[in-house]
Amino acid sequence: MRPIRLARIAAEAEGVRLRSMASRLATRIVFFVVALLFVIGAVVFVHVGAWYWIRIDGGMSFYATAGILGGVDLLIALILVALASRSGPGRVEREALEVRKRAVQGITSAVTLSQLAIPALRVVSGMRQRRRRA
Repeated sequence: MRPIRLARIAAEAEGVRLRSMASRLATRIVFFVVALLFVIGAVVFVHVGAWYWIRIDGGMSFYATAGILGGVDLLIALILVALASRSGPGRVEREALEVRKRAVQGITSAVTLSQLAIPALRVVSGMRQRRRRA
């Protein structure tokens, strides 16, 4: 029965790991979307103010003003993408993965053909006995 128990433990650990990973991914997506909305709103106001400041006070041409604003936008976007991609697996995910690995290693070291065949034979013989009774 030990290999079956280890397989169940491995499956449960994998389930914990996948649920934790899905929760982390959903949280990251929500934060990214909210941050994106705020950035869009801020960029609109900053663009209007910066356009007039660069164009009027700086005496720049339309093309120079657009280039400066585009460069700043690109820099902000790169910073946000870097922040969104920094999140790694949490403690729960790492521990669940380690438990699953140990359980799978235990299965492969403990399982022999006879250990698998005996429960299978019991099931088959139980089915045959039920058929004879019916």
